[in-house]
Amino acid sequence: MIPRSRRRLAVLYVVAFAMLVTLGGRLWYLQVLDTQQYKALAQVNQTRTIVVPAVRGMITDDTGQALVDNQTSMTVSVNMMDLSETTTDDGRAVLARLAPLLGLSDKALAEKTRLCTRGVAQPCWTGSPYQPIPVAEKVSDAIALQIMEEPKLFPGVTAELSPVVNYPMPDSANPAQALGYLQPITPAEMAADHIPETGFAGDDLVGQSGLEAQYNSALTGKPGTQIVSVNAAGDVLGTVGGAAAQTGDTLVTSLNAKVQAVAQNALNEAIDKSRAAGNSANQGAAIVETTTGRIVAMASYPDYNPNVWTDGISQQEFDYLFGSASGDPVMNWATQGEYAPGSTFKITSTAAAVADGFSLNGLYNCPASVNIDGHTFINDGEPNLGDMSFAEALIQSCDTVYYDIGYELYQNDDPGANSELSAKAPIQKMQQMELDWGFGKDTGVDLPEESTGTIPTRQWLYYLWEDNAHQGQDWCKNGSADGTYVQQIEYQDCQDGWVWEPGQAAIAAIGQGYVTSTPLQLTNAYVALADGGTLYEPRLGEALVSPSGKVVQKIVPPVASHLPVASQTLAYMRSALAGVVTQGTAASTFAGFPLNQVCVAGKTGTAQIEGKNATSVFASFAPCNDPKYVVVVMLPDSGYGADAAAPAARQIWAGIYGLDGDKAALPGGKYPALPKLTATAGKGSGQ
Repeated sequence: MIPRSRRRLAVLYVVAFAMLVTLGGRLWYLQVLDTQQYKALAQVNQTRTIVVPAVRGMITDDTGQALVDNQTSMTVSVNMMDLSETTTDDGRAVLARLAPLLGLSDKALAEKTRLCTRGVAQPCWTGSPYQPIPVAEKVSDAIALQIMEEPKLFPGVTAELSPVVNYPMPDSANPAQALGYLQPITPAEMAADHIPETGFAGDDLVGQSGLEAQYNSALTGKPGTQIVSVNAAGDVLGTVGGAAAQTGDTLVTSLNAKVQAVAQNALNEAIDKSRAAGNSANQGAAIVETTTGRIVAMASYPDYNPNVWTDGISQQEFDYLFGSASGDPVMNWATQGEYAPGSTFKITSTAAAVADGFSLNGLYNCPASVNIDGHTFINDGEPNLGDMSFAEALIQSCDTVYYDIGYELYQNDDPGANSELSAKAPIQKMQQMELDWGFGKDTGVDLPEESTGTIPTRQWLYYLWEDNAHQGQDWCKNGSADGTYVQQIEYQDCQDGWVWEPGQAAIAAIGQGYVTSTPLQLTNAYVALADGGTLYEPRLGEALVSPSGKVVQKIVPPVASHLPVASQTLAYMRSALAGVVTQGTAASTFAGFPLNQVCVAGKTGTAQIEGKNATSVFASFAPCNDPKYVVVVMLPDSGYGADAAAPAARQIWAGIYGLDGDKAALPGGKYPALPKLTATAGKGSGQ
């Protein structure tokens, strides 16, 4: 047997090998074996393979600042399967010796090593029972050596270097929901992705949401191996081979840390002001997108500190992240929130009307109210403004002009199909235009979590009725002709909930009723308006860069489609929306803003919600005559668009260009070029 002093040296070599392979990216043969040792190895003829973790690639902003990087940390892991097979007490004595060494209580270590089966609350192990379970990170070298030198006292326990995720938050930027998080891979995920079990828990972490999930295969890298020779007693005799781990690629995003921080601050302040005004706002989103389809900022409220994932989360933290009472912070409301867009939706209604023969230069009456199918629909505030152009209707946000347009289109759009009980009923003209602008379907963004919003086509109404009346029976079970208001609606929906009604057509024309949109869908639609009609699949990823600094892949936002709208109509609406800010519903919000330096065009939206305050919406672009960026803010339960969302958008525009006394996040509005990363970028930093 090799003397204890030699075994201690071998252990030190193993630790040094893992560190050098992880950080240096080379294969090192650390122990020079003489002839007698080779003979001993030949006699023993046993080898063990140790998996050397790959450092996960970084995620950076558009200037190369790390939004996510990886630090190496000495990690102690416990293989419970090994313990159960090599001990008579299922490893309880081993864990009892290990706990005080790691500064843990027996209870805390037991919780870390138990499986998350039914009825077992966090903390617990969510990964495969066959994987080593990491129980302590950032362990000192002295403790690691003690564990590795005493394999008989600590069977099934390993101490190895592993990558630990870190969120630097440059400029206080925290796009936590867009970045996503890592969790141990499950057996089902390993099988689906054809990933072999590595036996190393750190390497088995995979992206579970956001960019971490979307670009997981590129970020992951490839684990290496270290082959050591051991004798019958399990003592390490030397290192005989191995392969270096391959660091994952770095994902350079189009997110700009400074603009992200500006958007977050504006969103947070808007929510605080809304609550101070007596509203119960608890979620919202703000997005900045270039007119070429790149996401520059994506803020979702409420947010959270993503470093919570690094050392495992407590039950209290888990409940906060996934709890409705706290606003579901883990949800990305920018892509998953579905809100009525209100009057910001009138651009699609204008486009549908002109496409159907309404004169772009005609005059349309804006009365205080209109009667449609026995129901009265009022103009907000009930002003009677007389005849006006489409431009003035957008500037003043006249609802009754659009109620009438919605009803007229309803009357002339295959009226027999409105009551057709079929999933194959033709799509209405106005709703088809809304779909063409990207509403009611995925945007195609490079994030795995996205809601589709709602466009009430005849087919959609049929399936809604099918689910709630025919199959679900909720409407028919709960409805009553003489019951409460809600019960009367359910009763009527049970009878003919698939029918496209005149009132539904009218209310949909102003972005309410069944109509919902995600903040990203609304942003993307306004990008298409601003850029002259090109609808993109938006992208947060800008490029994948290898550890050597070579650009592996440039990521370009694909063109999804082109709007079926004449360029003249788009130009007309862009001009009208500039008037919204100077003389319309957003004029008071932008009073004093230096529009002569940066001309902002936009549209307010105030979507009434039964039983709640309205959803406040503002969609905008700038500069007016040569749009470069689109800014959209959506704040549920926050009142008028001009009162909450528009001031937040003004704050974002000021932050981007350095106006209203702010320092410019993007001086001159210039978007940064793809940064050049050094050869060490993406390798992480040691501790």
